[in-house]
Amino acid sequence: MSKTLVIGASGQLGIELVLALQAKHGVGSVHVADIRVPENEQVLKSYFLHLDATDEETMTKVLEEGRYVEVYQLAAMLSATGEKKPLAAWDLNMKSLLNVLEAAREGWIERVFWPSSIAVFGPGTQKKNVPQDALLDPTTVYGISKQSGEYWCRYYHEKFGVDVRSLRYPGLIGHRSNPGGGTTDYAVEIYNFAVQDLPYSCFLKADQALPMMFMDDAVRGTLELMAAPRDSIRVRTSYNFSGMSFSPAEVGESIRQHLPEFALEYAPDHRQDIASSWPESLDDSAALHDWAWESRIDLSEMTKVMLEACRAKTIHTTS
Repeated sequence: MSKTLVIGASGQLGIELVLALQAKHGVGSVHVADIRVPENEQVLKSYFLHLDATDEETMTKVLEEGRYVEVYQLAAMLSATGEKKPLAAWDLNMKSLLNVLEAAREGWIERVFWPSSIAVFGPGTQKKNVPQDALLDPTTVYGISKQSGEYWCRYYHEKFGVDVRSLRYPGLIGHRSNPGGGTTDYAVEIYNFAVQDLPYSCFLKADQALPMMFMDDAVRGTLELMAAPRDSIRVRTSYNFSGMSFSPAEVGESIRQHLPEFALEYAPDHRQDIASSWPESLDDSAALHDWAWESRIDLSEMTKVMLEACRAKTIHTTS
């Protein structure tokens, strides 16, 4: 039986990918690993390994013995949290990737997925419709680690033939877990506040537009990338990956189409400095050309789904 391993399965993206992989391959074909136990009951139906992704000896043993067809290496410290703990962020983000790439070089893994981010861009990058080969100019330790990781991925592919694939994720918005310390976390928090009839104080400026994506699109695109023929994957750093672009004010207005009394305030903090260095929109035509990527969910549809899901979760929690 072919097996898939998701490292970092407790995170916002990890939970969603595990659920999708379980649906695609079956619970028994998916193994999950993290340094903390996932809270999602469905995720825990898969075999769980308590794993520190920076522990080279343990990771080597797990990957050598597991002989996984695919490994999704998601363990990372995100942008806002990483600025508070820069050396810890660098250590986690780089060691976890290199441990998996080494296992793939040894032939223990057929395909690797590793997520990059719009954090690889910076103030020297153009703001709108950023092309695939744009200047990478990160200003955070998270972005620096993602830039370095992209080049490591390309190196292992070119030097050792490792089939490693990557996407530059925009801000991801989902409802099955809480955000994990990223600069775009407001786009999840705002819906939870809205369904509780609470005002939301946003840590970004009203007009700070950023690339965003609904989680269902992100998961679908990730699985489509991994299912694409090896020869069709021409980008071995990381693909630009785009869904939509919006500002906090635009999210607030979309919520008011359903909840007219929703109050949105603004109190920009240090995360605004990070956000202002990032682009407003991406050109993901390379992904369209190479593996037929197209987003499906816009802001209006996402708001409808998020409000319904967050409302249901609030009712369940209080009942």
